[in-house]
Amino acid sequence: MTTTAKRPEDVLEELGYVLPAPFPPAAAYVPVRIDGSIAYVSGHGPMRDGGVVFPGKLGSDLSVEQGYESAQLTMLNVLASLKAELGELSRITAFLKLLVLINATEDFAQQPVIADGASDLILAVFGPGNVHARSAIGVASLPFRISTEIEAVVRID
Repeated sequence: MTTTAKRPEDVLEELGYVLPAPFPPAAAYVPVRIDGSIAYVSGHGPMRDGGVVFPGKLGSDLSVEQGYESAQLTMLNVLASLKAELGELSRITAFLKLLVLINATEDFAQQPVIADGASDLILAVFGPGNVHARSAIGVASLPFRISTEIEAVVRID
């Protein structure tokens, strides 16, 4: 990041986003594990104020628009955990890979559109140089009936 670039936290604020409070792990794992210059982010969901937002399945309970918003909120939770671990989001130099799991009906086929909620947020905050590898997979269920879960692999300085 150059000295003239805006801090990611400032860009988030300008876009009208607020990072949620980091959600504590639900089992025996850590939200972020750092190994050298790589941060591995555990699965996060669409949480706010201690509860699940957008519970249910895409294709029956939730619209595509709600799924997109769920992935966006899930990415905000990923960023909140990264900020808690790193101190500053400006330490992120690249988003390398996202795994986006979507709680969906068997016939739901718009996983890439849902995952764009997360990817579009990354690109808006960190710029087009942060286009990343990504998988978007429909699954039969997710913990706590969350609609989206995201894991990330991030390069840091």
